[in-house]
Order: sequence, then structure tokens, then C-alpha cells
Amino acid sequence: MPSLVTRFHLLLLAVTLAITGVALLRIPATFAFPAHWSGSAADWLWPRNLALAAAPILALLLLLGFFILGRALTRNQFAKSQHILDPLLSLLLGIIAATQLGLLLTGIGSDLDIIRLTGFGLGIVLLVLGVVLFEAERHTYAGLRMPWPIAADAAWTLVHRATGTATSLAGMGLLALAWFDVGIGLLALAFASAIVIPGLVAGLTTLLGRR
Repeated sequence: MPSLVTRFHLLLLAVTLAITGVALLRIPATFAFPAHWSGSAADWLWPRNLALAAAPILALLLLLGFFILGRALTRNQFAKSQHILDPLLSLLLGIIAATQLGLLLTGIGSDLDIIRLTGFGLGIVLLVLGVVLFEAERHTYAGLRMPWPIAADAAWTLVHRATGTATSLAGMGLLALAWFDVGIGLLALAFASAIVIPGLVAGLTTLLGRR
């Protein structure tokens, strides 16, 4: 039975674990990451061990969840959804690895802010994707793949415009947060929200469109 978890995904996990190991060796145990700034002072701190443990745990949970999902899908469902779920898992694991690298660089005093750069990059990707979804025209091979069909053309247009708008807003929000340098805590939470919210909008809108 094919699996949604590929060797590339395991490589991304290995990269995250390697970064974590280096961080544990190079960053003092008493170090706390400034997760949010109020003026010139940090008002939200992440203890080193707690902050560094989050990425490997999230990566493992994602791999487990996608593995179970792949086993639960029928062969037909797997074939129809693999081209979406495979890059989605790669994107999520890539964001986790980049965030962990950002923590490592912050902890050793580097001026290179990888987490902000990730915010800019992901924001641009989501902004472009949102425009593409909003302007998409219906045909057999384009548009969102949902668990249920969207029969009416008007409902299909509504779903794509709502999802495109949500995705573009998520991208613009990430760009704004990265630009104003709100801190690694809010940015990390924003990464998760920017991925999850457009999907929720798509699901809810398709349900409404079926009525």
C-alpha cells in the first residue's frame, strides 16, 4: 500500500532533529528565547528546552497523522489526493525545519533572522496562491480537491473566491508580522494559522455550497 510519508519527508525530519541536536549543544540550558517584544524589552520568553522540543514533536505528529491518513484512504482516494497532500506535508515540515534553524541562529547570537525570512517567503507564496484560487476557472483538472463534489458552477466560484480571499489575507498577515518583527512566538503561531485557516474556510464554504 502506498504511503503519503516519503523518504524526502523523513529527510526533512532528520534535518530538524540534526538542527535540534546542534542547538542543544551550542545554546546554554539557561537561555530563553524572546518570543515577543514590548518596546525594547521582551515580555514573552520561551525556555530553551521547551522551545527546541516543539519542532521535533510537531514533525513526528504530522508524519504519524499523514501516515495514518494514507492508510485510511482507498486506492482511488489516494490517487486523487496524493498530489495535494504530498507537497502540503513537505511544506509543513519545511516550515518546521526553517523555524528550528531560526531558533538555533537566535540562540547563538546570529544576526540572520531565518524565521522572519520564512514569514516573508510563506507570505508571498500564500498571496500568489490566493490570487490564483480567486481567479481560477472551472474545468476538470484545476481548482480545489474536496472530499465531496461541488456540482453548481456558482457554488464552485463561491468556494474558490472565499478560499482565495482567505489565503491572500493569510499571506498579507504573515508579510505584515514579518515586516514589523513581532517576535518569533507570534510568527510561529501565525505560520500554523496561515496554513490551517484557508483550509477551514474551503471546507466550510463547500459545505454551505452543497445546500
